[in-house]
Amino acid sequence: MTQLVEKVIGTEPYLADVNRVRPDGPVWLRKTRARALARFSDLGFPTTREEDWRFTSVAPIVQRPFRLAPADPAGVAAADLAPALFGDEGVVRLVFVNGRYAAALSDVSGLPPGVEVGDLGAALASRPEAVEQHLTRLAGCAQAFTALNTAFLEGGALVVVPAGVVVEQAIHLLFVSAPGNGPTVSHPRVLVVAGENSQVRVVESYAGVGDGEYFTNAVTEVVAGPNAVVDHYKVQREQAGGFHVGSLHVALARSANVTSCAIALGAALSRNDIVAVLGGEGAECTLNGLYLVDGTRLVDTHTTIDHTQPHCDSHEVYKGILSGRGQGVFNGKIIVRPDAQKTDAKQTNRALLLSDEAQINTKPQLEIFADDVKCTHGAAVGQLDDDAIFYLRSRGLDLAQARTLLIQAFAGDILGRIRIEPLRERLEAEMLKQLPGNGTV
Repeated sequence: MTQLVEKVIGTEPYLADVNRVRPDGPVWLRKTRARALARFSDLGFPTTREEDWRFTSVAPIVQRPFRLAPADPAGVAAADLAPALFGDEGVVRLVFVNGRYAAALSDVSGLPPGVEVGDLGAALASRPEAVEQHLTRLAGCAQAFTALNTAFLEGGALVVVPAGVVVEQAIHLLFVSAPGNGPTVSHPRVLVVAGENSQVRVVESYAGVGDGEYFTNAVTEVVAGPNAVVDHYKVQREQAGGFHVGSLHVALARSANVTSCAIALGAALSRNDIVAVLGGEGAECTLNGLYLVDGTRLVDTHTTIDHTQPHCDSHEVYKGILSGRGQGVFNGKIIVRPDAQKTDAKQTNRALLLSDEAQINTKPQLEIFADDVKCTHGAAVGQLDDDAIFYLRSRGLDLAQARTLLIQAFAGDILGRIRIEPLRERLEAEMLKQLPGNGTV
């Protein structure tokens, strides 16, 4: 009974605010919202008694009365976006403020014919049948925060690439939270559909404006058709008063190739769930990630790579840099189904602790139900190597310079895999600024 009470505490503001969502839309969407709301009401918020949330308490979110963010926040200008942008040329930019499309701040020019990049809400209003096939199909409502996002679904970002089309430009989806009077919440939604033999690069960025408290509850669904190539990045740089819960759900068809890289540099509390289902023979999935934690911040990452078909490969490398009393959580699960023979799956998680009070909880998992597979996983937690520091200091570097160089090398393994050069350079500069002794940490 106590656990049940804990789970439902804090749901009232959300249940009341759902009436502010537009009641229109196709019948299937209205039914989907209703089912999601009922599911969230039944589930309530997760507690630390649940295995997947054992090390992450969402009490800081539950205890704050987050209300739905205003639809037309004042004071958000182009200049406010500068810290979250990268490059000026060859980038298609869609900006969303409090989860809603801001056309005046966006630039979607120069795309190949047939490529659709725009407001999901507009597509739901004009041709809902075009998105019904994929929207909400991957994410489902098994998890409370995903169900909550779906209950408030009315807009977001839509990227559709037709079969055989290669999009040379990077597509930047920038979600900005602009808190109003009191703590606010937004529920961004992203749907990416890559047709057969298509190629696309998508960057999701999350940032905040101002010093208020806010909560971003995001859900992304990526559908990769046969032989499609999707290069996906998520950059979380929320403000100190921000809370971020996000999930990425990926479906890979035959011989599809999806790479996703998650970078977490902000938020008081951040949780990122990634589920990739290799549903076609010969599919390949790569998940990389890097997070920096300082002060009392917490970053939690849960990944699941589900091999359902034979001859599929997956590669996963996640790294964390923790200082102060920061906390990190990593749970990586690889599932190999009985029919998924000839699977090749590798998982690595490494954490660098820069203080005695920093803490990391890591749990690699393998669930293998096939016999002809190659699967490995490993986790390593440690501090900077004293011998390496001594060597660098013997070459003329002081202690701070030696430490910074070693930390950069540790993070560079992940940042170096980013294939969009302006984004990589921007993130390298931001990371360097946040390192102990160089900036905000």
